[in-house]
Formats: sequence, structure tokens, C-alpha cells
Amino acid sequence: MQSFLTDRELLESLAPEVEANLKRHIAAADEWQPHDYVPWAEGRNFEFLGGVDWDPAQSTLSETAKLALTVSVLIADNLPSYHREVGKYLRTGPWWRWVGRWTAEENRHEILLRNYLMVTRAVDPVQLDRSRMEHMTNGFRRPPLHLLDVLAEVAFDEAAAAIRHRNIAALGENAMVTAIAERLAADDELQSEFFADLVAAAFDLVPDQTMRAVADRIAAFRVPELTLADGRNSTEVLTDAGIHDPARTAELVFAPLLERWNVFSRTDFGEAGEQARAELTVAAR
Repeated sequence: MQSFLTDRELLESLAPEVEANLKRHIAAADEWQPHDYVPWAEGRNFEFLGGVDWDPAQSTLSETAKLALTVSVLIADNLPSYHREVGKYLRTGPWWRWVGRWTAEENRHEILLRNYLMVTRAVDPVQLDRSRMEHMTNGFRRPPLHLLDVLAEVAFDEAAAAIRHRNIAALGENAMVTAIAERLAADDELQSEFFADLVAAAFDLVPDQTMRAVADRIAAFRVPELTLADGRNSTEVLTDAGIHDPARTAELVFAPLLERWNVFSRTDFGEAGEQARAELTVAAR
């Protein structure tokens, strides 16, 4: 019978992996500056400072691009909630240093997106901030999870975010939107890799326990979503626009990570692990 480790024991056992992966992540991550992606020369004052307030005619983006970037910046704006939800599980040693690094990277995404949208007058700044206030006030909470559930879920979350940003880049909206979306996707992919590597280490340490967590997070997976100003659900809007495809989540999000973890070729599962693996749908393979 396989051993079962408590979250405290897992934090201690996986700490060396966190330390090694944090070093690898920092070495692999490109240093980039959010201000480099903002066409500041296009900026001008709003009426409060003697300029002209926003008008829909000032936006040069398609409706799809505006919606996609609005959803991305509002999700990024809600970073305090995500930081709290991840950080409350990872408060020691290298775990906490990683949470700080991850939070700083995510905050950089918000800075870039908001500055680009404001300078280019791509969206209504008043409505965007009203939506920000509502979304952040509502916040984001996960049900109580164990450590392995958190690691698997965030690996899936970041993989899905990368796909969303790659799809925004594929719109070919303009050179700068494409560059921004590709830059964010590259960060998302590295972040997903970090969490995926920890899940891989957990599979080697406690395979049944990890398989259970992965199966549970796949069953419960939902992308971050919000209600837009017009009352529409962001997931439905992005699906209609071709930015998000729930029907392909198993293929695009789950399958690559399951393959990375050798889930369907492992021979070290006990009864509990075999049962959890059997619960994965054929589509997830």
C-alpha cells in the first residue's frame, strides 16, 4: 500500500524541487519591460486634464480583439484574489519565493494590458474601471483544496491562459496586439511548466495521491470567467469569438500535461491510482 503524505509533509518533500525549478524558471524567462509594448506617442489627455474623453470612434480594434483584451485585463486585475488563493497554501521557504515571482509576473501582464488599452483608446476607460471594481469586489475563491490539487489546477489554468493568448495573437489584429499576446502566452507557458514539473515530482513521490488530485481537478476544471458590462458571460463571448473552445479543453489543455506526466503509461499506481486514472474520459487521453 502506498504512503499518504500530508500537505505539510509534501511542502517539505517537494521544497528542493521548488528551489531547483525556481532557478530554472528565472534562467529561462526572458527579461522584458511592459512599457516597451505601449505606443506612448499615441497617447493624449482625457477631458479631466483638458483633453478629449473617450469616444467609440477612437478605437481601431475589432470587437473580437476588444473583448478578448478586456477579459484578459480584468482577469489579470483580479490578481490579489489569485495571489491569496495560491499563497495561502504556499507560505514557506522557496514556495513563498515562487509565489512572489509568479505574482510579479502576472502583475506585469495587467500593467501592460491596461496601459496599451488606455493609450490607444481601444476601449471605454470608464466602463473598464467600473468592471474592474465589480470584478475585484466580487473576488475569486476556490473551495478548500489540498496542495496537490492546487499544483495541478494552476498547471491547467496557466496552460489554458497560454492557449487563449496564442489565439488572440492568431487574430492578426495588428503587430502590437500580436506581440503582446505572444509575450503573455510565453509567460503563461513557462508558469504552467513550473507547476507541471512539481506535479511530475509528486507523481514520483506519491503516485496514487497525485493521480487522485489530477483526476479531480480535470473533473472540476473551469477557466476564470466574469460577467461583462452588457451582462454576457466572458466564457461564452470568447467561445463565440473563437478565442476559447471548451470542446477542445481535453485535447489542448489536459492531454499535453497528462502525456508530460506519463499518466497512461505509468505502472506504479496502486488500486486508488488505477481508479483515479480510469475516471479520466477518453477525450482527456
